[in-house]
Amino acid sequence: MDRFKQIATFAAVAARGSLSAAARAEGVSPAVVSRRLDALEERLGVKLIARTTRRVTLTFEGSAFLEDCQRILREMHDAEASVTLGGVKASGHLRITAPAGFGRQHVAPLIPAFIASHPEVSVTLLLSDRIVDIVNEGVDLAIRIGSLEDSNLVAVKLADNSRVVVASPAYLERNGRPKHPDELAGHRCLMLGPEANQSRGWQFIVDGEPYAVRGSGPFECNDGAVLHDWALAGAGLAWRSLWEVGDDLRQGRLVTVLDEFAAPGTAIHAVFAERRRLPLRVRMFIDMLKNTYANPAYWQRT
Repeated sequence: MDRFKQIATFAAVAARGSLSAAARAEGVSPAVVSRRLDALEERLGVKLIARTTRRVTLTFEGSAFLEDCQRILREMHDAEASVTLGGVKASGHLRITAPAGFGRQHVAPLIPAFIASHPEVSVTLLLSDRIVDIVNEGVDLAIRIGSLEDSNLVAVKLADNSRVVVASPAYLERNGRPKHPDELAGHRCLMLGPEANQSRGWQFIVDGEPYAVRGSGPFECNDGAVLHDWALAGAGLAWRSLWEVGDDLRQGRLVTVLDEFAAPGTAIHAVFAERRRLPLRVRMFIDMLKNTYANPAYWQRT
């Protein structure tokens, strides 16, 4: 507690420019403020403030230390407020990016309810199948599916995800059912364009080892929803996520093939830039996604 008081007093002196002003703000005498500063400097072994009878000036070390002190004080305030009944409200602008198909189906429909619960928050949703640079493009939160390769980002798992090879019954009746991933070479494969994050091809497990197949065919699109529609129309085989085709499988509009070679499931993550404390609006949106996706009944409705 003494250390925290010393830091708070140091920040108050730096902000107000004098010991007496800081003392009045904290409701103590200037002598108490002076003793706290002396104790802080002695403990750190550096001079933080150059004091004269007329003003105080931060030393180089004091200026550098002040930034960390202000951050610590902000984090303490946010931590207390977030668990206090009737604490701070989520506010500000929230920029979210998500894969186009998943975002359209499983992120966008949830945003109106989030805004209704947190009216001081505004949201921009960016739907794209490319990997958005969330740091340089000013994005607060990315929803990503599959493996995560950037170690500088923080990921929170939202739900499991599995991919399956699907086709319409009509397509399989005309062209037969592949029995092995190698047989995909003789089928029309509905492929994502090269700019999408699927350059390694469709992933399987063959004889206990990872096995990738880059299919071919006359149909290619950078929008997964279009591949889904083409599969429903009988145009070919597609490698799609269960969150997208689950209802079609239940209704018999699509069927799966090569299930015995299916690769282990991946996951759906909320990804954000590493930072000591997330803005409350980001944390609350992540919590809403986790609570929604954790409900098995949610996926049965989609």
